[in-house]
Amino acid sequence: MNEDNRPFSSPVDAEGAKANFDANQRKLHSEGASGLWRQVSNLLILVGVIALIIILGRLL
Repeated sequence: MNEDNRPFSSPVDAEGAKANFDANQRKLHSEGASGLWRQVSNLLILVGVIALIIILGRLL
């Protein structure tokens, strides 16, 4: 299919797509997958901070 006949599509930049993929791969390997465990730990930290604020509010 001819790319010129599609009004809302831009031509694919193969080198840009490859560079983006490589950057994402490096980030994934260096930082790891941000998944369920990171979200659960953030939620537990948030609950702990809120509980601390409530306890301090009742004591003062």
